[in-house]
Amino acid sequence: MSQITARLPDEVISALDRAAQSLHRSRADIIRQAIEAYIEDFDDLSVAIERLRDPSDESIDWQEAKRALLAEN
Repeated sequence: MSQITARLPDEVISALDRAAQSLHRSRADIIRQAIEAYIEDFDDLSVAIERLRDPSDESIDWQEAKRALLAEN
């Protein structure tokens, strides 16, 4: 496993320490989980943006989707 160093504002470090203490985890665990969640969200958003830009991917009007969803109830 590789190691990195990052500079963070004191307020972020304080919040990190409070979270770590509350969760009974280390700073490293909290940071690792936060970065993994961020990367997963980034990957999901990248796929969504790619699909939105794909002219061959079907899309429907928001109002049409809203009517269809509300009609299902």
